[in-house]
Amino acid sequence: RHRPSTSSFQQSNNSSDKQRSNTIDIMKVTAILCSVLVAGASAFAPGATSFTGTHISTVSQSPIAAPRTSSRTSELNMMRHRKRVAKLGKPADQRKALLRALTTEIIRHGRIKTTLVRAKAVRKHVDHMIQLGKRGDLHARRQALAWVYDKDLVHSLFEAAPERYSDREGGYTRVLRTMPRQGDNAKMAVIELV
Repeated sequence: RHRPSTSSFQQSNNSSDKQRSNTIDIMKVTAILCSVLVAGASAFAPGATSFTGTHISTVSQSPIAAPRTSSRTSELNMMRHRKRVAKLGKPADQRKALLRALTTEIIRHGRIKTTLVRAKAVRKHVDHMIQLGKRGDLHARRQALAWVYDKDLVHSLFEAAPERYSDREGGYTRVLRTMPRQGDNAKMAVIELV
């Protein structure tokens, strides 16, 4: 058996350490150059002058370094001052479906019993549907069809609303408080068409 001598083992170990340190040095230099290019240092920016005062125009700025400004991001950071929407403890899609269903049933039955918060939230939508029915044009009919679930109900609303609410400019619904719900003591109300 041949055993390597300790001196040859130390030589191979030293050469691998040198290779490792050279690799680390190359990686550091590469990282520094990449960070300079990505950050768009002022010396490499188009139209910038170097430290000697000469004009550098051959190196263009990286598209990554361009600042991202869009109206969408600024809209996301805006505060919601005075924007009051009843959340009703539901995500947006479920909340919209609930309000559409309540609107449809109020128009169909004339009055329903629900929680006070839901009654106050749906009042706006019912008034809007009646306003569309009073207006009576094709666009108003299509808007009502997009909100109310029952197509036949929309047609009957557009026939009855102009004569029933001709003397009224708004306030087509009335919210009356009732006894709290047994079980969870939620505030209840009846919302009805005037």
